[in-house]
Amino acid sequence: MKNTLAKVAFGLGMATVLVGCGAEETTKDSFDQIKEEGTLVVGLDDTFAPMGFRDSNGDIVGFDVDLANEVAEKLDVEVEFQPIDWALKETELKSGNIDVIWNGYTITEERKKQVDFSSPYLENSQIIIVLEDSEIQTKEDLSGKVVSAQQSSSAVEAINADESNIVEEFADQDVVLYPSNNDVFNDLASGRSEAIVVDETLGRYYMKQNKEISYRVLEDNFGEEEYAVGMRKEDDKLTEAIDNALDEMKADGTFDEIYAKWFAE
Repeated sequence: MKNTLAKVAFGLGMATVLVGCGAEETTKDSFDQIKEEGTLVVGLDDTFAPMGFRDSNGDIVGFDVDLANEVAEKLDVEVEFQPIDWALKETELKSGNIDVIWNGYTITEERKKQVDFSSPYLENSQIIIVLEDSEIQTKEDLSGKVVSAQQSSSAVEAINADESNIVEEFADQDVVLYPSNNDVFNDLASGRSEAIVVDETLGRYYMKQNKEISYRVLEDNFGEEEYAVGMRKEDDKLTEAIDNALDEMKADGTFDEIYAKWFAE
């Protein structure tokens, strides 16, 4: 399986035509161009362990990285991992700077308005984490507390979608937002936040890697969800090709091998 380094790639995956002083996107499916160019550009947040992140050598690794490498091999193309501002992920996709969003990308109704999703490949939930000695025991105990999450993340969407409108009970009636989940965890460890909401896959991996800090996960959460790959709405052929490759991986055992590597416990 290839282990590629991240590098910048611009303009792949979507043809554009100039209109006056601006640019207008076409509705051309980019799969044929990806095959012709021989490169699939994957947009990701390179701090989102264990899905896609940098190891001690600075290489981009992770569960989704291994999946993407294997899918690219089945499509007979190279893969390039392009770190992006997660808050601008859909903009990067629509502009053609990346071909897919693949990094613990949760299916939500709001995102369905902007992108097409592959078939879901992993289940997840939005968990609430506090420090071990915190007085917080339930979701209701978040009332009046400082709660943080990553900006433009599905955690924020899940909090805002909660039927109890609990966000209105938080300190300042809002969620404190940070660019990365590392910042979110650092905020909790420092005591600036009293609780954080993160993807369970990331949260449990992070806690395992930072055992010197005593965290606790509440039994309550902000809902179950699923991960999938995000494509432009016109990229039906690419969506089908990625779905077929993932199905092949599940059938031949490759998916299970990669899963065991990152989520053995």
